[in-house]
Amino acid sequence: MSIRIGNAPCSWGVEFAKDDRNPTWQTVLEQCSRAGYTGIELGPVGFMPEDPAELGDALAAHKMELIGGVVFRAFHDKNQWDDVMDGAVRTCKALQAHGAKHFVLIDSISPRRAPTAGRGSEAEQMDTAEWTAYRDRIMTIAKLGYEEYGLIPEIHPHAGGFMDFEPEVERLLEETDPEKLKICIDTGHCTYAGFDPVAFMQRHMERITYVHFKSTDAKVKAAAIANRTGFYEACGQGIFCNLADGEVDFPAVRKLLLDANYSGWCTIEQDCDPLLDPDPERDARLNREYLQSIGFA
Repeated sequence: MSIRIGNAPCSWGVEFAKDDRNPTWQTVLEQCSRAGYTGIELGPVGFMPEDPAELGDALAAHKMELIGGVVFRAFHDKNQWDDVMDGAVRTCKALQAHGAKHFVLIDSISPRRAPTAGRGSEAEQMDTAEWTAYRDRIMTIAKLGYEEYGLIPEIHPHAGGFMDFEPEVERLLEETDPEKLKICIDTGHCTYAGFDPVAFMQRHMERITYVHFKSTDAKVKAAAIANRTGFYEACGQGIFCNLADGEVDFPAVRKLLLDANYSGWCTIEQDCDPLLDPDPERDARLNREYLQSIGFA
């Protein structure tokens, strides 16, 4: 089987590089390796060392491979373009330095969309001009990644941003060149947004070059949507549960990937609150063991 399972710093609650609640990057690497993984994502740029020698030595010491990195910035806000570009360039440099290829683009949470996470029919939509500029900003960063750094740019739908619900994801895919923008599909963000990840993957498998494994607790999700709970508060409540306990049909995901001859990394991202998750290393180990039990290597 040519599918490899990795993990990411967000499974230890690391969403922002300078959050005082974060565990150290050394702790994340050590615990990820101890839980049985050989690949890890970069996390928010600046969390792990940006000195290639320092991070390279640490990865080698733990026999870990860097898989990719995420630009989780406000693509929706033209006034934050400098911040988007800063995150993109620094992420590109880090990935190139360590031979990682997956350059994942995520529109960060918007105050305009956060209250309607999971409520597609109520979510505010951009007008035509705003959408066009937003799409073009995404493609500018994608172009930077593939032309200047040799990376694979991948759009990642995410709760609470403007690239969240199925119709807007489909619109972006229809309006962009499939050779220049691929998909990183996140199974848990699909279920959070109310669409079936397996059906979506069946339609778009030729464009999917990277997969994030995540699942949602149905009861926590229903309450979060009903109460208009913020994304990070929902994470603290356990909306993203261990893979064996959630809504996503991972045996069906596995079959689809095998049937499509998917080759490469699938990375677990179990977003959590770094102070409220009592044992992320245990969760990482249980998730790996569950995936092994259903046939993943």
